[in-house]
Amino acid sequence: MIKIEPEKARQGRRGWNVLWMLIVGLVLATGVWLAVEYYGEQIESPPSQQIQQ
Repeated sequence: MIKIEPEKARQGRRGWNVLWMLIVGLVLATGVWLAVEYYGEQIESPPSQQIQQ
């Protein structure tokens, strides 16, 4: 069996890059959500008119 040193076996290091990617992704997702909400309100159909007798 091959022995690998612990320093070389690590998957990756934690750091600010991962945090920034998560923050940017969250900001982008929020921006898209707000844009869709705004667009949805703009295309909302007008209320139906009631016919009075």
